[in-house]
Amino acid sequence: MGKVFAEIDQKLQAWIEQQPVWFVATAPLSAQGNINLSPRGHDTLSVLGPHRVAWVDYSGSGVETIAHLRENGRVCLMFNSFGARPRIVRLHGQGTVHLPGDVVFDEVTALHPEHPSTRAVINVEVHRISDSCGWGVPVMEFVGERDLLRQHAEKRGVQGMEAYRATKNAVSIDGLPGLPVSR
Repeated sequence: MGKVFAEIDQKLQAWIEQQPVWFVATAPLSAQGNINLSPRGHDTLSVLGPHRVAWVDYSGSGVETIAHLRENGRVCLMFNSFGARPRIVRLHGQGTVHLPGDVVFDEVTALHPEHPSTRAVINVEVHRISDSCGWGVPVMEFVGERDLLRQHAEKRGVQGMEAYRATKNAVSIDGLPGLPVSR
């Protein structure tokens, strides 16, 4: 059986920050809606306190995480060790979306390398922290980060990325509002 933590302490924070990939899950309120589970990587995540994490959100082919958080805020982040010592940690919380010009956006993006694909910052107030064994997860080796998002965004340029977001990130696959079209 796993452990439930009162807060993200320094030891847990260090372990979380060592994980090269993590996952974020959200869902719309509608039972007919689609649950979304997305992998994340790069230097995007910040542990900002014992009950607060945030990440720099890059443009993607969809906008489900943002749309679901704007609708209901429910979110679960999962960190998984693929190294020799198995472990899974889940952070359950209430997430909010912050766009360029917002104080939280500026606070979090200042902690990470600038990236041309940055579209938002997601802030999570964590209300439950738990871990489990991870014994069934394979041991794998981290080779390196992919640079395809950066290349994609640099090739499109600022105006091209705005046009991309206007067509790909304005509405979720369930028809929920995503990013505002004109920012």
